[in-house]
Amino acid sequence: MIQLREEYNFDGILISLHGHNPNWRDDIVSIETNDKGESLKLKNGDTIFFPTNDLPQYLFKEPAEILSINDFNFDSLPNELDYIPVSQNLHFKIDLNNKFNIIDDIIQKVGDEYSVHGEITSPFDYLLDLLGYENALMALLIEPIKCKKILNHFTKLIKNLALEMCQTGIDAIKLSSPFAGAGFISPNDYKEFVLPYETEIVKAVRAENIHIYIHTCGAIDDRLELMFESGMSGIECLDPYPLGNVKLEDAVRRISDKGFIKGNIDSVNILLNGTKADIEKDVINRINTGTKKPGFILSTACSIAPEVKKENIKLLNEIIEKLN
Repeated sequence: MIQLREEYNFDGILISLHGHNPNWRDDIVSIETNDKGESLKLKNGDTIFFPTNDLPQYLFKEPAEILSINDFNFDSLPNELDYIPVSQNLHFKIDLNNKFNIIDDIIQKVGDEYSVHGEITSPFDYLLDLLGYENALMALLIEPIKCKKILNHFTKLIKNLALEMCQTGIDAIKLSSPFAGAGFISPNDYKEFVLPYETEIVKAVRAENIHIYIHTCGAIDDRLELMFESGMSGIECLDPYPLGNVKLEDAVRRISDKGFIKGNIDSVNILLNGTKADIEKDVINRINTGTKKPGFILSTACSIAPEVKKENIKLLNEIIEKLN
């Protein structure tokens, strides 16, 4: 991460995953590589496939049980948060003995020079991961009280984790909430199943005088102001069309007085598929639009697409230097 920051001259480092087990290699039985990616066979028989252009895919030796909200045993909920739900079936195990070692290490090395951010995950993500996306979304409709019980439980655990993270000297915390956009739930459901729980976490972190911002992918134009009701310091991704539906000029007008805005270059249609001229035109336009009000941070909307060329990423800093 430090090397990548230096290569692209970013202003900071986001530590998306923490709690790395120093002995993680011990679980690997074999590694196979082909033109599509890399497969790791684990001691328990499971496989992790790392595509060349996507997130890892976790493949169970035995099919994972799909839980129903009606059959769910609430006593099985964890007492301490020891995993991060990266994507469906893919859990990053938090080594509780090395919970923040990577954060401590990076802060020690570059914390005096650059902004260092940690990351936590929304309670809504943990609910979706626990029951499976389809089952969980159905459960919101048929068993909302049970869903809220699960959300409350994870909120307490995530808040405790975030408060511990605040003690590391981190500059800010990203609250990852990718499934809380219009592609999954309505604004009313957002108010009921996302906002109260994220607000509890946000208020706890802000009470520690640490900034916290929320990352929600896709279409969020209908809930920009609603998201800021959490008390968060700022917002990302603000995905533009066709990835989402946010127009930066409109967002600056509506919410720039509520917190910082981080975004919103289209990583696919501009950075990946665009020409150098396309990138320069788009980036200059976003800088001119975003800086009409204070608190604008230039970045991609969501994550950088895996196959974006290095020179296209480096071009961002070149454009900024040209504009002084």
